[in-house]
Amino acid sequence: MFGKFFSNKSSKKAPNKGEVITTSSKSPLSTTDLTAIEKIEVIEETLKTYNSINFPQGVLAVCSHFHVNTDKPNKISVELIMPFPCKGELDAIAETLANTLQQPIKFYINLNVNAVRSFSLNGSENKVKNIIAIASGKGGVGKSTTTVNIAYALMAEGAKVGVLDADIYGPSIPTLLGLKNAKPSSKDGKLMNPLIAHGLSAMSIGFLVDEKDATVWRGPMASGAFNQLLNETAWPELDYLLIDMPPGTGDIQLTLAQKVPVSAAVIVTTPQDIALIDAVKGVAMFDKVKVPVLGVIENMSYHLCENCGHKSHVFGEAGGIEMAKSKHTQLLGQLPLDINIRQDADFGQSDIIENSTGDIACLYRRIARNIAGQLFLQLDNTSPLTPTVEYSD
Repeated sequence: MFGKFFSNKSSKKAPNKGEVITTSSKSPLSTTDLTAIEKIEVIEETLKTYNSINFPQGVLAVCSHFHVNTDKPNKISVELIMPFPCKGELDAIAETLANTLQQPIKFYINLNVNAVRSFSLNGSENKVKNIIAIASGKGGVGKSTTTVNIAYALMAEGAKVGVLDADIYGPSIPTLLGLKNAKPSSKDGKLMNPLIAHGLSAMSIGFLVDEKDATVWRGPMASGAFNQLLNETAWPELDYLLIDMPPGTGDIQLTLAQKVPVSAAVIVTTPQDIALIDAVKGVAMFDKVKVPVLGVIENMSYHLCENCGHKSHVFGEAGGIEMAKSKHTQLLGQLPLDINIRQDADFGQSDIIENSTGDIACLYRRIARNIAGQLFLQLDNTSPLTPTVEYSD
């Protein structure tokens, strides 16, 4: 019966969303005639058959709790416990279901994010669950700006997030967060309290050293300073700690990747060949230290004309797509060359904070969901994609 409501299970994408189911506009059945039990079955069937990059086997395949409440008249509430932040995607499914069933539907989502790797940070009491390195291979591709906006996007999706600036020589996180002159405090004289920007916990050498002073340190000193920032910060409970890695693939980057208990890495690049060459080196570096790469973010992928909407590929086209294919990884998303992103970065602001449902914010939120989703799918033992061994009698 319910197949008549959802005419094409293999095509579940709505225009401009890329993650939302489609429903038949000419359903022969009236949804107002369905009983409460039948509506629950429609919702359950939809969540089972829904398909996207983060739900290759449906939403219920990764959901640890699912309950539909139809007690309130003219309103359906759905309770879900999810292993990674995916609020935006599930809200879109709820909106489509509401249109199909012709009544309001609200999804209540609780997160239960697990650590995919066991580790301990000094003084953190294991409050940090997952550390994700954001790297580029070279400078100038917008890695730090992307890191901060992804952190805000993960927060908008419901996660608890922190950012650690690993660029000892050129820290930019204080500027990007609007905390240029802020200094960390300490309750016990041993651990520093992270700085807070719009609920985001952050630590950087830029909070400790004057921005006009040059940090002239050799590799071991820089690595030691970074380890202090990581282990001597009183991090709160975090689902994800994003590390803004310094550009390059030299000794410092290799040392940091080896010493930090990184769960996985993400590579940021632009479509141009010279950036892609160094991005490939970044993947190779993480391969050497046995850190899985979740995928590639193509920044400055295109420019949209403010007047006519024409899309121009200023730095080349599809470079990130081809790189992801060649390295057998995911393209996590593409970001435009947009003046608003640049202005927000200079003034320590973020479009995600100002307008979490705007076009730019939605792009970052989709990428954030893809990062968290792929971390779970690829590395969590409870993932439905985790191979299992069955023994026969």
